[in-house]
Amino acid sequence: MLALDLADLDATLRLAAALAPHLAAGDMVALDGTLGAGKTEFARALLRARLGDPAIDVPSPTFTLVQLYDDPTGTVFWHFDLYRLKDPDEVLELGWDDSEDGVRLVEWPDRLGDLTPQSRLVVRIEAGDGDGARRATLSGHGMWVQRLADLRLQLGPASLASS
Repeated sequence: MLALDLADLDATLRLAAALAPHLAAGDMVALDGTLGAGKTEFARALLRARLGDPAIDVPSPTFTLVQLYDDPTGTVFWHFDLYRLKDPDEVLELGWDDSEDGVRLVEWPDRLGDLTPQSRLVVRIEAGDGDGARRATLSGHGMWVQRLADLRLQLGPASLASS
C-alpha cells in the first residue's frame, strides 16, 4: 500500500500522470472515493498524459457510462463510471467483456460485485487537510501487489513535487 498526502489538485494530477506510463493492456485501475473526491479529474489527467495531449477532451462518463480512448501504442482505455448502475450485470451491456484486453479505469468499482477482477490497482481518493488537499491511497491486488512495490519510488512524494 502507498498512502500519499497531496497538497492540491495539481499534485493529484501529477500522481495520475506519473501512473499513466506504467499501465498495460489487461490492467484495471479502480478509482474509489466519495462523490466529488476527484476520481474523474484523476482519470482525465491519466488519460491526457497517456495520450500525450493535455488539451484532449475527456468528458465525465457519468451519463454515457463509458468512454473509449486509443493511446499511441494501440491500447484501448475504457473509462467507466458505474455510479448509476443498480446491478453488476448491467456493466456487461457496456462492453465489460470486450474491455478485458484494454486498460480499464473504473469509477465506483464497488458496483462490479463478482465481476471485479482479482488483479487490480485501487486508487482511493479522499479529502485531505487543507483547501483542495487530497489523500490518495494506492493498494495492489493480485499482480499489482508487486507492481505497486516496484513503482513506490516513482510514485512517491518526491516524484510529485511541483516543478
